[in-house]
Amino acid sequence: MSASHSVILKSTSAQMLASLGYVLKKGGEHATALKAPEEVFLNFRLYPDMFPLSRQVQICADNAARGAARLAGVQLPSFPDTETTFAQLIERTQKALAYVQGVSSEAIDARADAEITFPIGGGNEMTMPAQAFLLNYVLPNVFFHAATAYDILRHNGVPLGKRDFLRPGG
Repeated sequence: MSASHSVILKSTSAQMLASLGYVLKKGGEHATALKAPEEVFLNFRLYPDMFPLSRQVQICADNAARGAARLAGVQLPSFPDTETTFAQLIERTQKALAYVQGVSSEAIDARADAEITFPIGGGNEMTMPAQAFLLNYVLPNVFFHAATAYDILRHNGVPLGKRDFLRPGG
C-alpha cells in the first residue's frame, strides 16, 4: 500500500523541520558558549555564491509550506524574511510546520492528478504532475536546504551528528 501525497508531505516535513529546529537550537547554544555573535553563524556561507545559513532555513521552510499550499490548491502563505536570531529561525521552522500540518490532507489528496505550476526563478515557470512536484521538487528542496543549514553549522564547529539531522526534534 502506498502512502498518500499528504502523508508523505506531512511526515517528511515534520521530521525535517523539527530536526532543523533542533540543529538551530544547538547552533544557538554553541554561539552562546563561544560568546560569539549569532550573526557570525547566521551570515555564514559555505561558498561565496551560496546563501547564508539564515536564508537556507527560510528557503527550507518556504518550500515545505508553499509546496503544501500548491499541492492543496490554496493561497500561498507569506513568511517575511526578517529573522536575525537563532530563536527567530527556529520559530520560522515551527510556523512552517504548523502551516503544513494545518493544510487539508483531503485537499492535497484530491489533487493527486493535478498539474502544479510554480516559479523557478528568472521569471520562468515549470509545470509538473502533483506527484512529481512533491517527490522531485518539494522534498529535494527541503532536504537540500536543511542539509546545507546543518553543514554550515557543522562546519562552524557545532557538535552535530547524523542523528541530529535524521531524527525529529533531536
